[in-house]
Amino acid sequence: MASSAGIDAPPGASLIVIRPREGLFELDLMGVWRYRELLYFLVWRDLKVRYAQAALGAIWAIVQPLFTVLIFTAVFGVFAKVPSEGMPYAVFAFAAVLPWTYFSEAARRSALGLVGDANLVRKIYFPRLIIPLANVLSPLVDFAVSFLVFLGVMLWYGVAPTWNLLMVVPLLIVTMGLSLSIGLWLGPINVRFRDVQHTIPFLLQVWMYLAPIVYPLSIVPERWRTLYSLNPMVGIIEGFRWALLGKGSVDLFALGVSIVFIIVALAAGLVFFRHHERTFSDVI
Repeated sequence: MASSAGIDAPPGASLIVIRPREGLFELDLMGVWRYRELLYFLVWRDLKVRYAQAALGAIWAIVQPLFTVLIFTAVFGVFAKVPSEGMPYAVFAFAAVLPWTYFSEAARRSALGLVGDANLVRKIYFPRLIIPLANVLSPLVDFAVSFLVFLGVMLWYGVAPTWNLLMVVPLLIVTMGLSLSIGLWLGPINVRFRDVQHTIPFLLQVWMYLAPIVYPLSIVPERWRTLYSLNPMVGIIEGFRWALLGKGSVDLFALGVSIVFIIVALAAGLVFFRHHERTFSDVI
């Protein structure tokens, strides 16, 4: 059997020729669905690598956010007396640490995942989008464990959850979109310039203090509020506080800015990632 590419296949055998797509907007999202079993395997592998040989296992998902909240409570809640909008400071801080911990871990993994799976990228064909997507999905297990701990902290301080808690799921999806968009932009850049792996921890550390995690949005001067809300994590964190604590009202402007930013960054990131995908195996 001869193919249109001029390549002969053995009699009775079919021939599949894999070529890079030429169109800028041919994102091959259906290919991700066809390789969904590989996506599941990569998520499962990440969980096993993270916990299988760890002495504390999944307890690390509890220790990290809990100790972060304890330190923030001591430094900013007790010593600095940062206002917490009438809530116990530990609960106030935990409500922001919860989405931030997921976001920072998912963004870091998705940005560095292509280089981490270099052997896989070089050896077989599959939609490369699966790698940053898997790295965004795997930290959800840590988020779920930390969420249960947060509910325990709320009960400890006598703070009852409200029906706003149902909004955690859509807010988490928005956070996943932001994490994925960062991976789609920084992942291809990291393939060419390995400085990214050293830059990301620093940028995330700076970003943490530019978001209302240890302080409320209300302490930001009104004249700077609009500019400050351009940070997409501002709307997400304020939305989580509203959903988890059930107090006040969600800042629709900040949340709207976050959603618009994420939609644009995600759409452009998909095009950018797809454009560079054809050279990953050569450069990595």
